[in-house]
Amino acid sequence: MKLETIQLSHFRNISSAELRPSQSLSVITGKNGSGKSSLLEAIFYLGFGRSFRTSKHRSVIQHNEDAFSVFAKGTDEDYRPFKIGIERKDTDQFTCAINGKHSHRLADLVSLIPVQLFTPQSTDLVIGSPSERRRFIDWGLFHVEQSFHSLFATYSKLLKQRNALLKQQVSLTSSESRYWQEQLVVTGEKLDLMRKDYMEALKPLFKVISSEFLPEFSLEISYYKGWEKDASLSEALEKKYEYDSRVGHTSSGPHKADIRFKVNGINAQEILSRGQLRMAVAALQLSQTALFSKQTNRKSIFLLDDVGAELDIDKRERFIDGLLGMDTQIFVSAIESEQLEFVDKYNDKKMFHVEHGRVSEE
Repeated sequence: MKLETIQLSHFRNISSAELRPSQSLSVITGKNGSGKSSLLEAIFYLGFGRSFRTSKHRSVIQHNEDAFSVFAKGTDEDYRPFKIGIERKDTDQFTCAINGKHSHRLADLVSLIPVQLFTPQSTDLVIGSPSERRRFIDWGLFHVEQSFHSLFATYSKLLKQRNALLKQQVSLTSSESRYWQEQLVVTGEKLDLMRKDYMEALKPLFKVISSEFLPEFSLEISYYKGWEKDASLSEALEKKYEYDSRVGHTSSGPHKADIRFKVNGINAQEILSRGQLRMAVAALQLSQTALFSKQTNRKSIFLLDDVGAELDIDKRERFIDGLLGMDTQIFVSAIESEQLEFVDKYNDKKMFHVEHGRVSEE
């Protein structure tokens, strides 16, 4: 999947812009507040249907406008052309277009554009909440396993139903409670197995790549399924039923799954510095990119926002080299081109500059 043309209108401080990116590396420079991160944010919308900077779509719409739009043209892995687009109104109405056909199903759009992101906040993948790490696993599964999206949606609905019964203090022995718990167990164990298999495939790739980024450490990742290791999900739910009834929600299950990072058996966040945590995240994202390519024969789009603030010059080069080695289409933003002085060695690249919401190719 490669983007050949990107158009956006009324997106933050950018009234209108069109750029034709490189199929390999596009570098976007500009002062803080110029709009360079907005270009990456617009591409992110194509891959996620949301922003990575705010949860409020209205704040992305340019002042005094009632909607923003992002459109792109490109080719897929079989060199077939595609056209996609997304529009968000200030009423929160959402519309996407795929090859001329309109849809209100976000999954239809985001399944086509596998986008990954590295920002100054990416260390949250290690030190943030478990939900960040579950989203990381689920991104990989969403783009690899066709059944994952519906399975995840079903589990979420069943979990909501069980939580409602818990709040009502419905007895575990009631037929209604038993029925919903049995359905939750069947779906939850399928979801857990998918995640477990995904993490097992990711581990060896991460071991190799993390040793290149952090050669002074032996960094390991492990998967925590969300309940006791040696218990079935059914056993875990029954054991915690009394507690769950008191608190009004389900405390065990795939919705509590996590990835754990350790260095010589100790939690990584207790040993690694902020800079080293960034390296761990970079290694993890490179590993996921490699696994995605291996499992699907597809290529992803990678966004590196304000890369100069997070990685030293050697690691920036290593990160980009690794992504380009997988034929990834990369968009990098930086305040100054000097932060990416090594890009001169790449033949297939394009340089863009953003100033006061205006985008120009250099």
